[in-house]
Amino acid sequence: MASTEIYRYLSLANRDVPLDPEGYLVNMGDWSAEVAERLAEEEGIALSEEHWEIIHVLRAFYARFEQAPAMRPLVKAVGQALGPDKGRSVYLMKLFPGSPPKVGARLAGLPKPTNCL
Repeated sequence: MASTEIYRYLSLANRDVPLDPEGYLVNMGDWSAEVAERLAEEEGIALSEEHWEIIHVLRAFYARFEQAPAMRPLVKAVGQALGPDKGRSVYLMKLFPGSPPKVGARLAGLPKPTNCL
């Protein structure tokens, strides 16, 4: 569940979106493609079609299970949705360096995965 503590705001052209201390959305309903693009900029990521594929898998996973996936479930979900070449941790690490589940969930507007530190 997202924290209600507001740490800072992501300034967009027409509004300010509140973020928690770890940079996740306070309100999941604030998510949009523009929000994802701006959060990605903060991570030093230029979103490509491959990034968007994973973001859509993450959002579908959340819609089904009401939680953001940790690494193993993310790899499995990506493999099932996009095929075995993309359902690999090495592939996800190239797209979302550091922690694919955490970075991906943040960009997808989801809460931090519960099993990620």
